[in-house]
Amino acid sequence: MLLWVNGAFGAGKTTAAEGCAATRPDTRVFDPELVGFLLRRLIVEPVDDFQSRPAWRALVAETAVQLQAHYGGDLLAPMSLLHRPWAEEVFERVAAAGVVQGHVLLHVAEPELRRRIETDEVEAGARQWRLDAVARYRAAEPWLRTRGWVLDTTRTPRAEVQQQIGAWLDAA
Repeated sequence: MLLWVNGAFGAGKTTAAEGCAATRPDTRVFDPELVGFLLRRLIVEPVDDFQSRPAWRALVAETAVQLQAHYGGDLLAPMSLLHRPWAEEVFERVAAAGVVQGHVLLHVAEPELRRRIETDEVEAGARQWRLDAVARYRAAEPWLRTRGWVLDTTRTPRAEVQQQIGAWLDAA
C-alpha cells in the first residue's frame, strides 16, 4: 500500500513516517519533496510552489508507482498536498497504475502547529514559509478530512502516532 501522510507544513509528517518505517522492515519512506528539489535544479523558472508544476505531479506519481513495483511492501509518502486539483491528479495517476492507496491526515490544532513551527531548529529556514502556509492548510482541511483517516496529533505522543500509522497499514 501507498499511504499518503498529509497535513500542514510542520505537522510532523516526515518524522511520523520515518519513525513508523523504522519499526517495519517492509515499509519505506518516499519523500515527494525530493522530486521538487530536483525540478528546481532542472527547471529554473521560479514558482512559489513546485507542486504547481505538471512535471512535479507526474514525476511524484510515477516515482511512487516505480518504488512500489520495485520494493513491494508499504510505502509512506509524507507530503502536504493542500491544493485539491493537484492532489487529485497525483492520486488518480497512482490509482491508474493499480497501486492501492490510503490517506491519513495528521491534524494539529493551530496554536500547537505554530509553536512547533516556531521552535523547529531542523528546518528553521522554512519557518516563515510554513507559518504563511497555515491558512492554506485551514482552507484545505475540510476536503482533506474526507480522504481517509484523521489523526489529531496536537497532544498525541510521537510513538503513538507512528504506531497508529502502522496499525492502519496492517488493516489495509
